[in-house]
Amino acid sequence: MAGLDRARCDAIVVGAGAAGLHCAAIAGQRGLKVLLIDHTEKIAEKIRISGGGRCNFTNIGTAPANFLSANPAFCRSALARYTPQDFIALVQRHGIAWHEKHKGQLFCDDSAEDIIAMLLRECDIGGVTRWQPCVVHAVRHGGAGFELDTDRATVHSSQLVIATGGLSIPKVGATDFGYRIARQFGHAIEPTRAALVPLTFDPVSWAPFAALSGASLEVRIESGTGKTRTAFLEDLLFTHRGLSGPAVLQISSYWQPGTPLAIDLAPGRDLQADLLAAKRDSRRRLDNELAETIPRRLAETWLAAHPDLAARPMPEQRDRDLIALAERLHRWELKPQGSEGYRKAEVTAGGVDTRELSSQTLESRRVPGLHFIGEVVDVTGWLGGYNFQWAWASAVACARALRG
Repeated sequence: MAGLDRARCDAIVVGAGAAGLHCAAIAGQRGLKVLLIDHTEKIAEKIRISGGGRCNFTNIGTAPANFLSANPAFCRSALARYTPQDFIALVQRHGIAWHEKHKGQLFCDDSAEDIIAMLLRECDIGGVTRWQPCVVHAVRHGGAGFELDTDRATVHSSQLVIATGGLSIPKVGATDFGYRIARQFGHAIEPTRAALVPLTFDPVSWAPFAALSGASLEVRIESGTGKTRTAFLEDLLFTHRGLSGPAVLQISSYWQPGTPLAIDLAPGRDLQADLLAAKRDSRRRLDNELAETIPRRLAETWLAAHPDLAARPMPEQRDRDLIALAERLHRWELKPQGSEGYRKAEVTAGGVDTRELSSQTLESRRVPGLHFIGEVVDVTGWLGGYNFQWAWASAVACARALRG
């Protein structure tokens, strides 16, 4: 697509992340003349850093229930028409070795670079022209379609795909470009917030737990009440400033500021029965007994406020004290002060209101030819490969609908 200045193409895709690369490749392979633009020099950084550098590229258990949106049914169509098995087939065609790690999460055996290289090869097969780094300065729409002023040229197309992601991890190039374009053309934005993010606590109240940084254990964590109650059974990680780990990242997408979390530190156990049995059968101190159930450092910290109980042998413990301890451990209620924000959030919740998009094509109901795909849309997946599957599925739904 050399000499594109003032020329036309069939589709312009802005944003060369997971969704943008996949969409451009498929549209190009359908015979469309596609221009892919990204403002960063190093594309697909979120793919590159995901999964500890091995890219958790999908989850074989993906279902609409694994996503959060103001319009929960919106993601059904795209997810049904492009499944994890479809993406796995693409990965296998490129000879990329992969493995299932945990709860349906699939990772590359070697490196996330394999997924990036695969997507770039697919773009090359489709004859996609890539401009990077290239900043889009202005977007206009009229009877002839879209006109974009960029660093390299002014380009025209009848179709524009916004795949610029959310606000998460600004150090790898995240911006609000997609939301600005959506608002420019009259689209509503569901309020955005950091999601899949560590939570922080008031430094004074958290001081006793700060020394536990690095300690982890499996917990059941929940947030909300009634119909909004959501719970996960995952590992929790203590940090200097608060809590992280899969359990907290998951619940952070549902937690609302000012509300408490409830954490069961011994899920699947009956601590009351265990402690009363230990009173009968064990001569150990309470702190040693509790360290059999939760990490020793946590047991010691938990009992630090009650040194008389901690040092007392089990036979000398009062039943009511053991029952109260069990209840607190099974339901530790604490109120986060906030989160680590976009700088550490894996995704951005909220985004372009899906009620103004077609669930079949991701096309705007306001502006014909304008599409929004991937993270910029108000569809947020759980931790574990779900957000990549949404990127692939929304990209395919859009690419198949683009007109040549």
